[in-house]
Amino acid sequence: MDRLIITAALTGAETTREHNPNLPITPEEIAQAALEARNAGASIVHVHVRDKEGNPTQDMDIFRKTCDLIREMSDVIVQISTGGAVGTAPEERLLPLDLKPEMATLTCGTVNFGDDVFLNPQPLIEKLAARMMELGTKPELEIFDLGHVANAMRLVKKGLVSPPLYFDFVMGVPGGMSGSIHNLIHMTRQIPPDAIWQVAGIGRYELQLGTIAIASGGHVRVGFEDNIYYSRGVPAESNAQLVARIARIAREVGREVATPDEAREILGIRKV
Repeated sequence: MDRLIITAALTGAETTREHNPNLPITPEEIAQAALEARNAGASIVHVHVRDKEGNPTQDMDIFRKTCDLIREMSDVIVQISTGGAVGTAPEERLLPLDLKPEMATLTCGTVNFGDDVFLNPQPLIEKLAARMMELGTKPELEIFDLGHVANAMRLVKKGLVSPPLYFDFVMGVPGGMSGSIHNLIHMTRQIPPDAIWQVAGIGRYELQLGTIAIASGGHVRVGFEDNIYYSRGVPAESNAQLVARIARIAREVGREVATPDEAREILGIRKV
């Protein structure tokens, strides 16, 4: 197996400090959380940003400041979200790519998202993919349901995404595929045999699916965007605490954790 790539989804767009008071919000707090996650074993940090009131924003000055601070403090791979928040306009979702990140998320289909709908029509998916290819940004293909894999493979056929393909199975979002182990196994069988995959279990699914991924040759995403608890009813102290647990489990079963440069090599990412 390749060394384990751990992604820390630090803030997200939906989590608030009412959910967990330890949520990083300011550029300085997010950069510090990124450094702590890196030291705990993360090689990628997934970045959303917030305004001064703590609301999700696509403000380029805030994105730029946050990403610059992260890069100044560590060698971690900065992965920018192009999802924004549910309802973010397509043109705003494209904006952070102007920062030419090493990596960005590319959601591969529309999905019910709780009481809302996360809209990702194929023309928008292709526009985001084309921009990433133009900039040399590595896409993480975010999969919320089975049909999204077919959408991703359409991108491959059109030459908008090139190997090595990196799939992220987001499991447990109300409206998307549930976080059952059977679903995870099924999803891994739908992608090309040479593709690389990661699981992002939402809430209570984070730890159990992450553990399965470690043993199955997949990779793992954790963090406050997906889960605010360390155990049932016990809020996590930090993103780093969640990363450290996954790294510890991996080492206990004999799988070493990838450094950022090792993750770059596995994923075929250019270093900025």
